Amino acid sequence: MEVTRHLLIGVAGGSASGTTLIAHQLVQEIASRRVVVLPLDAYYRDLSHLPREERHRFNFDHPDAFDLPLLLDHTKRLLRGESIQVPAYDYVTHGRAAETISVSDHTIVVLEGILVFWFEELRELMNIKIYVDTPDDIRLLRRIRRDMAERGRSLEDVLTQYETRVRPMHQNFVEPTKRFADIIVPQGGHNGIAVEILRAKVRSLLREIDRSAGARRDFETTG
Repeated sequence: MEVTRHLLIGVAGGSASGTTLIAHQLVQEIASRRVVVLPLDAYYRDLSHLPREERHRFNFDHPDAFDLPLLLDHTKRLLRGESIQVPAYDYVTHGRAAETISVSDHTIVVLEGILVFWFEELRELMNIKIYVDTPDDIRLLRRIRRDMAERGRSLEDVLTQYETRVRPMHQNFVEPTKRFADIIVPQGGHNGIAVEILRAKVRSLLREIDRSAGARRDFETTG
């Protein structure tokens, strides 16, 4: 009797759409250590070897910006019940920090980020795919507030980056992946009804896993 012990939920959407909020609400509202969030942003390529100006010109919204081999390896290891060391990315220096974040065995892994549906290898591992659909103007306002307050960028820099990279990359690589979604959530994490439905679904999956694991134990004991 084969039992599924680990599940992967993908949460994708445009920059500042609310993917991170949705992912963490699933964990917090379920209040279970068996659910963990794996952020795509942690797997940006390490650019610390490049000159500062070249790092600032790097296109962080293109699929090539991510260390896919490392992400795939870590995701598969988590789904096998193994532990990993998640990189910590420094958005100011555009390099990986010396410290890492230890993540151990979890029943459900929530992989969130703008391009998690772009990579076919990741999609094939996912049990549920959620796309957070937030209007462009709201995403831009959120990005302005975030980047100026948390990343020390000027308004002009944020707008230039949005116009030249973020918006065209969203149209070319992020928006098209909506077709892969099982569930589309408008308004992001502020959509309380959608979050409640997702939370109920995840709890249901955990109960199914527990029942399957219990059935397997009974089978092994009596068999």
